[in-house]
Amino acid sequence: MAPSRPEESEEWLADKIDSWVETYKKSMLTPVILSIIGRHQPAGITTIAEAVARSTGWHVTERGLYRTIKRLQDSGLIASAAVDAPRTGAKRKDLSLTPLGQRYLEGITSNLVDPAL
Repeated sequence: MAPSRPEESEEWLADKIDSWVETYKKSMLTPVILSIIGRHQPAGITTIAEAVARSTGWHVTERGLYRTIKRLQDSGLIASAAVDAPRTGAKRKDLSLTPLGQRYLEGITSNLVDPAL
């Protein structure tokens, strides 16, 4: 017996949801990353990437993540410090919110609509 095919309306709905998520993922990535850094600061890139995937289910490319972090640094919302990585001694970036970044995150989160309403 062949597996049942989802109804056309289910396919349409799934497509609309996927489209919405892809459209808003880029803009929502900023508060997600800022929230993660705020909770784990200082936070390394690996911590941020894993937490984004775990908390959102989104796949964010390494390039996309680095571009967003660079934009946040250039905007003065996050600061980075070069630290020695354990065992290897190689330099890695630890990221923290700046006071401006903390205020920006508070402003964004205070204006989010609770979907449970």
